[in-house]
Amino acid sequence: MFLILTALAAIICTVIWYANAPEDKYKVGLLSLIYWGATLMWLIDHVMAYLTEGGEFFEINLDATMLGILVIILGLIAWEIALLVSDPKGALKATLKR
Repeated sequence: MFLILTALAAIICTVIWYANAPEDKYKVGLLSLIYWGATLMWLIDHVMAYLTEGGEFFEINLDATMLGILVIILGLIAWEIALLVSDPKGALKATLKR
């Protein structure tokens, strides 16, 4: 389930990024790359596990769903940190000057 959730998040972020391209003021492209990286990692993990161990390709249970949600939240946190560092609107700089 975590592969499905991260792939869905990657697709949604890519559509949002592409709709607003070429302007990427809020670094949605970075968020998209974070999720595509996670999706690629999960895909390789699933393929290797399926080839070596067999069994189900997709794990659809509560643990896999919670892992997918956690990965999405951690991707959002990394994106928020990148936004705070770049400060696209200058709000953080204006606040610190007071």
